[in-house]
Amino acid sequence: MESIVVTIYYILFAVAFIYSMYFAITGLFGFKNYHKSMFSKHKPKYKFGIIIAGRNEEKVIPALIKTLKKQRYPESLYEIFVVPNNCTDNTEKVAREAGATIINCTVPVKRKGDALEFTFKKLVNREDLDAFIIFDADNLVHPDFLARMNDALCEGVQVAQCFRDAKNMGDNWLTGSYTLFYFIQNFFFNRARMNYSGSAAINGTGFMVRRSVIQKYGFKSRTITEDSEFTGQCALRGIQVAFVEDAITYDEHPQSFWASWKQRKRWTSGCLSCLKIYGGKLLKTFFKTGNISCFDMVMMYTAPLMMVLGFFLSIILIAFNILGVELFDFFSYLYASGLLFFIVFYLASVAMNIFVVKYNKKSAKNIFSGIIFFALFLATWIPINIICIFKKTENWEQIKHDRSDVDLDQLVN
Repeated sequence: MESIVVTIYYILFAVAFIYSMYFAITGLFGFKNYHKSMFSKHKPKYKFGIIIAGRNEEKVIPALIKTLKKQRYPESLYEIFVVPNNCTDNTEKVAREAGATIINCTVPVKRKGDALEFTFKKLVNREDLDAFIIFDADNLVHPDFLARMNDALCEGVQVAQCFRDAKNMGDNWLTGSYTLFYFIQNFFFNRARMNYSGSAAINGTGFMVRRSVIQKYGFKSRTITEDSEFTGQCALRGIQVAFVEDAITYDEHPQSFWASWKQRKRWTSGCLSCLKIYGGKLLKTFFKTGNISCFDMVMMYTAPLMMVLGFFLSIILIAFNILGVELFDFFSYLYASGLLFFIVFYLASVAMNIFVVKYNKKSAKNIFSGIIFFALFLATWIPINIICIFKKTENWEQIKHDRSDVDLDQLVN
């Protein structure tokens, strides 16, 4: 019986190890062409339709529109559309006063994807628009954002994800951890994949799509994570998602643990839904075409399951250690050393955090609590993933945004 249990452990361990090594090895491509811009600069050419879906965002949306109005890009080449939905405040009024065009949503909106689908249908036949850019209402936008997205369009990009920075990274350990999470994704996933002709991941805000793509395929989301779902759809269609590192938007991250808990439950539930809906199709397309982006998306959608697997393997190791079951892999020996196991992995996490902070020319002092507690942030994702495996979040819940006191000039390097 013991040999059967140990064999099962080694099989599961091999799965988890191969999964981890895949991301570790592919992540190294982030170092290629270190600090080199991926797109040449071009003259303003393309016109953008900027879409902001807002639900009770009266406190923050004027600041976003203000930064969009200050783009170093011809005003004639972009138009700002705000789509209020389920609002009980003055989002529509303040957005209009700030200079946005209001699109009244006349369909039920249960999630952000519903509002985007409605808006794309409204604007897709506007022949004067070349591409759409989607922002969250809490964002601030770098003055060169549109110019850099224009560069990408000039070089043939169809879909692109921007660089997600933070406007409140120093509020507490949670906002710092969120900032590090996106810094790590920006470098070790998005930048890395650009360096081997893969696809970046669309993650909610600051992404661009050519109007011709929406004309051809439409925009339809079946999950509560329309961003991750659209990335998978692009992979199935053979559309590369480019990472435009010099196009920067600044997010407001949740300051309370409960808000973070709800948000991450939504992310995990959406991820698992995407795995169920698209996982088989993506694998089939990968084996048929060799498109690495399809395989990448399967690996991403599997992340919650793999995190839970890693957690249970740790529990099994503890049990084996107590029962005196002898194992012969490196991690078992390291784990048996007790505290050393946790120290090694914690220090590796801190080192990675410091690297991405320095790479992005930020002050470690401003994000110190995030660096120290980032491992805790990831650990709290384990119960979220376990819960979502058995009971998925079906409804989108608003995350409160109220940081209207942040000045863009404080953030721009």
